[in-house]
Amino acid sequence: MPYRIDELAEKLGASFEGDGSLIVSGAAEPQTAGEGDLALAMSPAYAAHLAEGRAQAAVVWPGADWQALGLKAAVFAPRGRLAMAGLTALMDPGPAMAPGIHPSAIVDPTADIAADVAIGPFSIIGAGVTVAAGVRIGAHVSVGPSSVIGVDGLIHDGVRIGRRVRIGARVIVQPNAVIGADGLSFVTAEPSFVELSRQTLGVGEVTIPSDPRWHRIHSLGGVEIGDDVEIGAATTIDSGTIRATKIGNGTKLDNLIHIAHNVVIGEHCLFAAQVGVAGSSVIGNRVVCAGKVGISDNITIGNDCVLGGASVILSSVPAGRVMLGYPATKMDVQLESYKALRRLPRILAKLAPRKGE
Repeated sequence: MPYRIDELAEKLGASFEGDGSLIVSGAAEPQTAGEGDLALAMSPAYAAHLAEGRAQAAVVWPGADWQALGLKAAVFAPRGRLAMAGLTALMDPGPAMAPGIHPSAIVDPTADIAADVAIGPFSIIGAGVTVAAGVRIGAHVSVGPSSVIGVDGLIHDGVRIGRRVRIGARVIVQPNAVIGADGLSFVTAEPSFVELSRQTLGVGEVTIPSDPRWHRIHSLGGVEIGDDVEIGAATTIDSGTIRATKIGNGTKLDNLIHIAHNVVIGEHCLFAAQVGVAGSSVIGNRVVCAGKVGISDNITIGNDCVLGGASVILSSVPAGRVMLGYPATKMDVQLESYKALRRLPRILAKLAPRKGE
């Protein structure tokens, strides 16, 4: 929807200068902005491209000479990305989901569905499910028996929610995520070589059990997801074995992440794509994992840790550590080790004996 500059600045909690009555109806990068767009020029580097576009108003950094940039109005953002969060929220209408239950949807008669929900085409709501007020469920979604979706949830197309999954308020689940599938939990009748190798570190003869079959340990624990959580596209969260797999309030998971059975993740964590957390590990609050981080099973990551991209965490990490590498060590140690490794060929070349010596 269109906004006046003065109205927009008020909603963002920001100050403005210039023509407050100017109308903007979208946001754009400076070089592609039209006359009706608000250009995002939160640093001098971005502002240098304003002349390539036709924006009359922009979000700029505090103290920017907006008139010299050829603008008629400017909104000042001390923290640019935070302003982007507010601005994009104002300008995003969200997915178009008609209120009510689509005729092609199948809703079990024992399900408790609030009056103002939206359930899209070909979605299936199982027995004993509770769908709270304001929930929007897209097309081709399935919700397993005895699951709960909290108020104002947004479940995008193709999501699969298993049995006994409890989802808190205002949770967003992106397309094709799977919550509540069975975990990888199997056991052999007698100790297998993989069990013994953890004790022996692989030293000794390979032992082959007389009965090599894997016996399933069924997943009874379900999944519990807190309030204000976001789950990315094609991300999977497995059910716990006996107790629930848990995701804390405010945690945000990117696409293509796997959370194994019995994992506990704390509050306000941020995980980038392709993170994998093995079974029964415990992640503290405010932990940040960059892309492709791997976390071993049955370990603990303390509060406020930062795990750098593609790091592999093989043992527990104390609170507040910044880790990098495979195997992961403190970031400063890892960088020093990497520098030393790169210097090694030159050092060896100097130490090598010369011909005739």
